[in-house]
Amino acid sequence: MNDRAPLPHEEPDSALPAGAPPLPPLLNRERAMLAFNRRVLAQASRTDVPLLERLRYVCIVSSNMDEFFEVRFSDFLEAARTGQLGASQRDLQAVAAEAHRIIDDQYAVFNDELMPLLREQGIVILNHADRNAAQRAWVDRFFQGQVRPLLVPVGLDPSHPFPQVANKSLNFIVRLGGRDAFGRANGIAIVKVPRVLPRVIRLPDELAPGQQAFVLLTSVIRAHLGELFPGREVEAFSQFRVTRDSDLEVDEDDVQNLRQALRTGLTTRHFGQAIRLEVVNSCPDELSEFLLQQFGLPEPALYKVNGPVNLVRLNQLIDQADASALRFPAHEPAWPVGRLPRERSIFERLRQGDVLLHHPFESFEPVVQFLREAVDDPEVLAIKQTIYRTGSESPLMEALIEAARRGKEVMVVVELKARFDEEANINWADRLEAVGAQVVYGIVGLKTHAKLLLVTRREGGAMRRYAHLSTGNYNPKTARLYTDVGYLTADAELTADADAVFQQLASLGKMRPLRALLQAPFTLHRRMSQLIERVAESARAGRPARIVVKVNALTDTALIEKLMRCAQAGASIDLIVRGACMLPPGVPGVTERIRVRSVVGRFLEHSRVFYFRWGEAEADEALYLSSADWMGRNMFRRIEVAWPLREPALRQRVIDECLVPYLHDHQDAWRLLPDGRYERDGSDGPSAQQALLARYGS
Repeated sequence: MNDRAPLPHEEPDSALPAGAPPLPPLLNRERAMLAFNRRVLAQASRTDVPLLERLRYVCIVSSNMDEFFEVRFSDFLEAARTGQLGASQRDLQAVAAEAHRIIDDQYAVFNDELMPLLREQGIVILNHADRNAAQRAWVDRFFQGQVRPLLVPVGLDPSHPFPQVANKSLNFIVRLGGRDAFGRANGIAIVKVPRVLPRVIRLPDELAPGQQAFVLLTSVIRAHLGELFPGREVEAFSQFRVTRDSDLEVDEDDVQNLRQALRTGLTTRHFGQAIRLEVVNSCPDELSEFLLQQFGLPEPALYKVNGPVNLVRLNQLIDQADASALRFPAHEPAWPVGRLPRERSIFERLRQGDVLLHHPFESFEPVVQFLREAVDDPEVLAIKQTIYRTGSESPLMEALIEAARRGKEVMVVVELKARFDEEANINWADRLEAVGAQVVYGIVGLKTHAKLLLVTRREGGAMRRYAHLSTGNYNPKTARLYTDVGYLTADAELTADADAVFQQLASLGKMRPLRALLQAPFTLHRRMSQLIERVAESARAGRPARIVVKVNALTDTALIEKLMRCAQAGASIDLIVRGACMLPPGVPGVTERIRVRSVVGRFLEHSRVFYFRWGEAEADEALYLSSADWMGRNMFRRIEVAWPLREPALRQRVIDECLVPYLHDHQDAWRLLPDGRYERDGSDGPSAQQALLARYGS
């Protein structure tokens, strides 16, 4: 494709001679995940990012670290304890130490950088000592009317054992002086902070002229702790929060009804094994040691933080603040008018050719309209869709329910084990079944992560299929925040393959070989390996040899080894990996032809694009879009799909929008170094996301 925008480093190198150095050890996965959070935290210190958005990045780091401990660290801890997967106590200690450093640095950015700047803008969080008499009176009324009725302090003694503390729930531990009403000197009490109350409360404007003043719920409770224990003296106290292992453990081979088993598991998820304990840095040692003992945790699991426990909740301040100038400029995704006229039937348009949508720069609404048109069209007989993360409110799910009510054949593959979305998906499954939709839950032992929507329509006495395939979830909210690629098509091969996947997910039967789609766990990994080897063969022959892969994570050891061998053969390889990457680039003589970069910007990079070139001709090029990352779980423990872009103009568009700008980004990009550290790849050059916003008129 001679007219395309150039991909950097396209000239092949000569093949590496025999006796090339052995492959280097892979980077630690958990440290790679923490390195991503370092990059997110760095966004909070960027002066070119609006102030409230900088605070939002701090909140994102807090949320990411919660999930790290809930899911990843718990698995890593078990691996280190049992000596599995090469994890050692030394690795565990290094990962834990880095987690401590990130959280300490996070609070330093919050306290030393962001809070003073917010104060300059008139946005303040008032502690009890900062509040004047009128503000204290208002807080007192709020406490008495809204908070106090929901508090149940628990004094500990043999008949009042340490209470069950749910995962990530916020609590106070209090040391009391004196004796209780029964003359006993039980000295410890626990106060649970109600989850139903807002954590950030804005004061009335008249109480803070010229400011936007907020108080934290914990500060409100702290100011009134003494009232909860009449006749006792509050000698010391601290907020605390425990993070627990939150993976749902269900033996799928031993359950008759997966939905019921998961519904039961949801009730116990909040009380899994304790992993991390957070307290404020003023917490007395005796109280933190008492808590560690109660949760069965070692000293390294204690995190003393210099500020509010659980910074995630400060998103409520961001949402309440009146300061549009301190946020990113409003972005309204564009409707693809030239390619998909609003007034025209989408089915009619797709009979003329495929339509590619690039979110969030382009609107997700055409996907919703595609489904709604299918619901309203009397010639549409059947609709099939996979659901992974769609949210508790979804116009697509409501449309599927309406389609079933109208008598159409509706089949929905609901992934019940989509982590942290299980409850919402169970509720959707219940509602769909109630109106007669066929609901299945995929394959035992494999998550259904593929993103497919298939419509079957009667046209002139025959049946014709239309499909939407996507790299991202069917969630209109995240479609405004994540970069993804959606693909609307009436291509006979693609739609027949999609139908075959649905048939297999329902029937569990063997199916014919797919003509266009690649499917995990069957053909995706093998085909990626074959294409890497084809590029390596081209490099050894002195022909053009090029690979560009854009994924969220690269941790599959077999594919990593293939890429390193391909680079040794002389191929030029660029990897755009948002999160964890275990491949060490730039090792002399081994991976020096591999470059790894991560782009962290306004939107969460989420699209997966796989590009291969092994010669000069147009036929010597392949590009796939996919729902799958290059991870072992995606390749072998999930149902995933990847589809080729065979139409030259659409393939070129993906190269020009999803690859080239990211390889030239020198504002939001980071380069991975051979030792696993990242460094910024410039700071004043082009930004891929900003360029795409400009291209689409935002």
